[in-house]
Amino acid sequence: MLNQQSPNLDLMFQALADPTRRMMVDRLSRGPASVSELAKPFAMSLPAVVQHLQVLEASGLVSSQKLGRVRTCQIQPEALSLAEQWINERRTTWVRRLDRLGEFLAQTEDEPESKT
Repeated sequence: MLNQQSPNLDLMFQALADPTRRMMVDRLSRGPASVSELAKPFAMSLPAVVQHLQVLEASGLVSSQKLGRVRTCQIQPEALSLAEQWINERRTTWVRRLDRLGEFLAQTEDEPESKT
């Protein structure tokens, strides 16, 4: 199932690889914001901000809606759940492996040393 969605996942991780876009996602996690509001903390042109937002929209993390002259962006939480699911599956695998390693090491410590 997840392999079929890997293009979306690839776009999402690519979008989140940039610190500016992560800051935008962080801001949007508190609620919708206009493009100009999202641009305020950054020392970049408005067209550069719009390009970052286009990457976020293409990844499915953010959607926007234009009302009059104001474009408002909002986060798409269901898109984040795809990344969360992928990360959790890997984390679960590694926790199991480390648990098995811990059990093996504990057994090894309990066994008496053989004399040669």
